[in-house]
Amino acid sequence: MTLLIVIIILALVFDYINGFHDAANSIATIVATRVLSPFQAVLWAALFNFMAYWVFGFGVADTVAKTAHTSSIDLVVILAGVIAAIIWNLITWWKGIPSSSSHTLIGGFAGAAIAHGFRDVVDPEHAGFKIVNWLKEAKEGELLPSGVMIVILFIVFAPLLGMIISYFISLWMMYSSKKNIWPKVFTIVLMILAIWFFSTVLITYEDIKKPRFDSHFWSVLTEPANIKWFLVAIIFFSLAIFNLVFSSFSSANAEKVLKKMQLLSSAAFSLGHGGNDSQKVMGIIAAAVAVYIKTNPDINMSAGWLDLNVVLPSEKYGIKIDGHMPGWIPLTCYSVIALGTLSGGWKIVKTMGSKITKVSAFEGVVAESAGALTLFSTEHFKIPVSTTHTITGSIIGVGVTKRVSAVRWGVTVKLLWAWVLTIPVSAVLAALIYYFLKLFI
Repeated sequence: MTLLIVIIILALVFDYINGFHDAANSIATIVATRVLSPFQAVLWAALFNFMAYWVFGFGVADTVAKTAHTSSIDLVVILAGVIAAIIWNLITWWKGIPSSSSHTLIGGFAGAAIAHGFRDVVDPEHAGFKIVNWLKEAKEGELLPSGVMIVILFIVFAPLLGMIISYFISLWMMYSSKKNIWPKVFTIVLMILAIWFFSTVLITYEDIKKPRFDSHFWSVLTEPANIKWFLVAIIFFSLAIFNLVFSSFSSANAEKVLKKMQLLSSAAFSLGHGGNDSQKVMGIIAAAVAVYIKTNPDINMSAGWLDLNVVLPSEKYGIKIDGHMPGWIPLTCYSVIALGTLSGGWKIVKTMGSKITKVSAFEGVVAESAGALTLFSTEHFKIPVSTTHTITGSIIGVGVTKRVSAVRWGVTVKLLWAWVLTIPVSAVLAALIYYFLKLFI
């Protein structure tokens, strides 16, 4: 039990580091455009990091927990992975490199598991590299497969998706600034299509497993899956309404409105950051508990104040078994990442807010909106992506709409190298730490 508690404490330490390491993701543009002071910005971001507790489920946590086959690993694997992730995060924070906290955690977990697979696993089905869940077919009701390969693919796809979304939002807004009727017609058509789309994805009262209220209206409104879509709708319709009246604004008035809209867009991105990144720590804790229960099958995990009765979602005989997460775990994870965000990460803020491209209120709204939409989408598909990669791609996308040379590609290439190296470096580091720990544990 002692080792399990140590892992939980270190996982929360990683969560805290993740908060100040990735604080720049959600506040860089709002600080660069001077909408808020740095201190006000981190307070704003921390608030919405914590509010993610009431919005998101545990899909990403489940994906992280199943990075490796929990039936074939031990607690030392998870301990080594967390330590490696903490070390890499601190190194990149010290150097001011906006690397991915998500990928260092996945890389560390996978690297330590592979080391264990070659050292101690004799079962040929899970020995060596087979101990890692590289790729799992999509189950019924899922659109995408899962596994480490999907996470690796989204090193490219997440920033690319953010870049594409921000590019088209930029074009939409620039088109709407023209003083003729067609941009308004185009925006109204998009709004009608959006209303139809949201009406098809919202969960009705009859489909809610555990309604929170007797009232149908409040139950539908507060259903976590619906809240995400409501937030997406707020972002979209805020942009749409602005675009309908954009052409009537002077440059000064448009700038004032955009700065106010940045409060909304940065809040949405902070919410996505909290929901995406806190779940990864929950996944590590869930995996550690699953491994501990495997070696101590008769132990009571709900004894006393430390309720660790975690159950991973699974399927047996074609019947889906819902997972269970004690309330204190997500509450603690969201609180700790919010505290970490309050600590800031000013070196990375400088890189994100000024070194990639010059950021105005226009670029800030577009990049943060695109980043938030990307995070909500990937969380919906249970894919643990990098918030760092996402917002960087979004900033690049809006920079490209001005001109290709507006993006400082020298800085961007250095960031890409950091992204590519994060998983393999974390994996090797975790493997070395695993072999070292095995000398004493």
